[in-house]
Amino acid sequence: MPPWPPCRTVETATGQPGSTSEIHPEFCGPPGRCDGVPRATAILAAEHTEAEQVQTRLHSYTSESVAMGHPDKVADRVSDAVLDSVLKADANARVACETLVTGRHIVVAGEISGSSIPDEAALERVVRSTIAAIGYDSWDKGFHAEEALYESLIQPQSLDIARGVDGRADGELGAGDQGLMFGHATNQTPELMPLPILLAHHIVARQAQARTDDLIPDLRPDAKSQVTILYEGRRPVAVDSVLLSTQHAPSWSNHTAELQSAAVEHILKPTLGQWWNDDITVLVNPTGRFELGGPGADTGLTGRKIIVDTYGGWARHGGGSFSGKDATKVDRSASYMARYIAKNVVAAGFAEECEVRLSYAIGMPEPTSVTVDCHGTHNIDEATIEGAVKDVFPLTPSGIIADLGLLRPIYEPTSYHGHFGRTPGEAGEGTFSWERTDRVEALRSAAGGSSHST
Repeated sequence: MPPWPPCRTVETATGQPGSTSEIHPEFCGPPGRCDGVPRATAILAAEHTEAEQVQTRLHSYTSESVAMGHPDKVADRVSDAVLDSVLKADANARVACETLVTGRHIVVAGEISGSSIPDEAALERVVRSTIAAIGYDSWDKGFHAEEALYESLIQPQSLDIARGVDGRADGELGAGDQGLMFGHATNQTPELMPLPILLAHHIVARQAQARTDDLIPDLRPDAKSQVTILYEGRRPVAVDSVLLSTQHAPSWSNHTAELQSAAVEHILKPTLGQWWNDDITVLVNPTGRFELGGPGADTGLTGRKIIVDTYGGWARHGGGSFSGKDATKVDRSASYMARYIAKNVVAAGFAEECEVRLSYAIGMPEPTSVTVDCHGTHNIDEATIEGAVKDVFPLTPSGIIADLGLLRPIYEPTSYHGHFGRTPGEAGEGTFSWERTDRVEALRSAAGGSSHST
């Protein structure tokens, strides 16, 4: 922190000279090092100066993603497939589905309540077909969807939770839990996402395409990516390093250099596009071998990739996971709404970057807080942005559900390659509705016609 400024001499109540800090202890600094501004103001100013110094120097930022065949993503996808199958039968069902995949076992647990839900046999078929669709159809690939032992531990939703969500006298839906949720957008990319996580997602998506299209033979479903970007301030300037770990058949085990060359040619260069440069540090399977993968090698659990699912660590996270939860669970629905708001704020030209913070109390419809933080990049007053947000976007659970169409069976595609930075409708009607930028004009009108180009 910069040194405190010299103390400003002022006159005491007795008319004698003295330091501000001696007279008013709420002012900044130790005695003799004060300029008469409040302590909190001085601290914030000093921290802001430090932040400016950090943000203008060259620095790096790293994010990771994991493929649909990663054990945790297998679990996420199963949970969301179960959710979708229940919503097809009863759009108003309450679902909180957790999945464990490990060794030769599949365990599906959680709470499901509704007027018409699939029976156990139907849910088991959904689970097995979902895992097979990922590519796990034999034990030598890391898991066998049809031969694995299956156990269901589903029970009804707690009546105490139900009375807070559905049993309100005013007919409104209460939030399904307490918590805080964050949404983020930045003009680093056309998708209004941070560049590191976006490229990391695209790499594992390309790995899946290379595997299924046989662009690189004998790849298998499990994979991870990691991308480090160099920044000047908050502006990305270059890719510094790329890591891809991809599961493969034994045929590649003694040909690591050849696999790296194939990965660069068919996965990394096409994905990075204009961001590719020959100075990038490239690591492909740095351990030298990745034959054993999937749930057969590592246990997968629903909800363990919450940073991958969101912004790669660039923005804050409230801690709640998404997959397997119906839209009354504000961990999911309010996070989607917060992203929708932040994306429209940036698209409207109000800021280069925007973080939206929401919080809720279980059983209560209105949020307990709504905050907009543009990290100093705003073009209009943040209080004006907050007011416009409250005017334009519904923030109760029922309002969010209606506005984003969250009663539809749209969730399984969100379980892989990120919940954000996608294209509205890319996986079918109604999918990724929170990625729309259709509230720009409404926001500008509510803010008094303000608009700027980002």
